[in-house]
Amino acid sequence: MSSTVASEGSTLAFRRMWSDLEPLGLDPGTGGYRRFAWTRTDHDLREWFSGACGDRGLDVTTDRMGNQWAWWGDPDAAVAAGTPGVVMGSHLDSVPDGGAFDGPLGVVSALAALDALRESGLTPSRPVGLVSFADEEGARFGVACTGSRVITGAMSPDRARDLRDADGLSMAEAITRAGGDPTHLGRDDETLARIGTFVELHVEQGRTLDHVGHAVGVGSDIWPHGRWRVDIPGMANHAGTTALDEREDAVLGLAATIIAARRAAEEQGCLATVGKLSVVPGGVNAIASCATGWLDARGRDGQAVRRVVAQVREVVDEFEGLVTEESWTDATPFDERLTRRIAALLGDVPVIGTGAGHDAGVLATFGVPTAMLFVRNPTGVSHSPDEWATGDDCLAGVAALTAVVSDLVSEHPGDRVDPTPA
Repeated sequence: MSSTVASEGSTLAFRRMWSDLEPLGLDPGTGGYRRFAWTRTDHDLREWFSGACGDRGLDVTTDRMGNQWAWWGDPDAAVAAGTPGVVMGSHLDSVPDGGAFDGPLGVVSALAALDALRESGLTPSRPVGLVSFADEEGARFGVACTGSRVITGAMSPDRARDLRDADGLSMAEAITRAGGDPTHLGRDDETLARIGTFVELHVEQGRTLDHVGHAVGVGSDIWPHGRWRVDIPGMANHAGTTALDEREDAVLGLAATIIAARRAAEEQGCLATVGKLSVVPGGVNAIASCATGWLDARGRDGQAVRRVVAQVREVVDEFEGLVTEESWTDATPFDERLTRRIAALLGDVPVIGTGAGHDAGVLATFGVPTAMLFVRNPTGVSHSPDEWATGDDCLAGVAALTAVVSDLVSEHPGDRVDPTPA
């Protein structure tokens, strides 16, 4: 690796930023984070990012989905010259009671890497961008990577506006309440044209790096994955007066569906999870008239994942229920040439795949040359307060990201990744 230690300035900056960001959205009762899109906490996170960029003399702009961007250099002049910029960043939102590292590690590391690049005296050959994507987790409205999906055209603005949270509030209404303009949502070709290469650093959501003894790895691909809504009908009735053989209990159908999902995943070598439930009317002494669960299924083989869903659908049909696909993403390889170049630069670090979705995957599907760096997670736990990375490993990630971006914005005649999105 060309640099295994973060610079003194970037180390201090990282620690200071991490300390400032740490309390935002923290639930003291669970120790987890509740950072949901278009909430007061989200506003505070956006203000934090704007302030961190402002401290570095950078202006922050928002695109047509509210993603935040800042640039060192002139991105529009670079587009005109045919040398669009190198962008680094991630997201700041979380799942319910999520960990501290999933997303924020990439944003804080990007800011610290920018400090290190400037500290080194580098004069970049193209602009360096920073991004904080909106609503990556989809925790509030149910669809992941909304920020990147909308600006690339992978999700229509009408669908995004119509997504609803658990209280029935639409995304359009939430954006309006947050002071935004939902009519502005849409594909953003001007923003996309500025991205020549995107590098996202992320905590590993697994233990591959821990098993092989490396602090940093490079991503090869994202597995196929999707989300489905399962609705099971029933008939509301009294729990204390209705005979068992006269009940139409929606929860029993949903329970059978959940068990079927687990069995199908085992048979097909995939992963399947039902981690969110809704029961109507929701009374302890009431038989459910409707039960809804959200199925997350993913695996290395997309056809195998589809077979899992098909087996689940067979069980749902027995209860006269409905399965609705809410999102699907095919296998997403990162740019192979860029991945090889980065792995060689960092000293032949491990190249690993992941079952977790990321904004980097959406940009890669759109055609942007994209790479990911992963930082070791010794617990292997993610989407939980137990998610972890050591301080030394985080700083190793900053050093790796700095080295990668420095290489990409330095002139290497004959060895440049094609910066033009498909």
